[in-house]
Amino acid sequence: MNQSSTLEHSRLAPAAAGGIEIDDLAIRLGEGRQAFDAVQDISLTIAPGEFVCVLGPSGCGKSTLLGALAGHWTPSRGAIRVDGKAVEGPHPDRGLVFQHHTLFPWKRVLDNVAFGLKMQGVGRRERHRRARELLQLVGLEGFGDRYPIQLSGGMQQRVEIARVLINQPRVMLMDEPFGALDAQTRLKMQELLLEVWARVRTTVVFITHDIDEALFLADRILVMSPRPGRIIDEIRLDFARPRHPDLMTSAHFTRLKRHCLSLLHPQASVNPLARLSALGPQAAAHSHA
Repeated sequence: MNQSSTLEHSRLAPAAAGGIEIDDLAIRLGEGRQAFDAVQDISLTIAPGEFVCVLGPSGCGKSTLLGALAGHWTPSRGAIRVDGKAVEGPHPDRGLVFQHHTLFPWKRVLDNVAFGLKMQGVGRRERHRRARELLQLVGLEGFGDRYPIQLSGGMQQRVEIARVLINQPRVMLMDEPFGALDAQTRLKMQELLLEVWARVRTTVVFITHDIDEALFLADRILVMSPRPGRIIDEIRLDFARPRHPDLMTSAHFTRLKRHCLSLLHPQASVNPLARLSALGPQAAAHSHA
């Protein structure tokens, strides 16, 4: 399938806005002695249409931050606003994509994608028309009559993305959506996501602990510390778009990867083998030659 031509013929309207403001955010989870500070002292802005990756080690509060943006967690301090309006709960304007799909196994792909419009009272003919358009956009034209179990993991995630996009969200919140996929499928999904995002220009907040993924996708990377999660660095990326996998072999990409590795694993700065690991297995193999 030629994804570019598919995108050119899609009639999906670009997102209207999607600016995010977070002021002095703190989130405390649990009760009594089990309570702990998940995130602290987070203040940031994200421009409408920006693609931001939140990068950090496991357990640092990345998903908690995303859950607060989705409206699932109530801040213990601070505020979150989208287009100037306080986030007080979940809303279709903020679509959420998880690592594992949440498709209804008893519904066909077409009806899974159209489900949000059904809840809004849109007629069957119109919602199916729009669902088919989204399936074409994500490269699944002709798969509308299948059931989720009949699709590969990557195809299931494409359906999940289409199901979110049909509500035309201002913000798409993505919690390690490709983390369960094999490396080759993951790269294909990253390329597809960038193609779709170039068309719809919804704001994306993408959670990952994978440095390569963050560098390949983002306009800007926010690096979080171990729990309680704080923003410890902000990296603006000037790589040209559209992006291609050969970017990952460039010297600038490698330098930024090494910098990210030093933030996430400070011990790497004094460990030569850890430094080499930032360059990939070929460099590590060469060191033993």
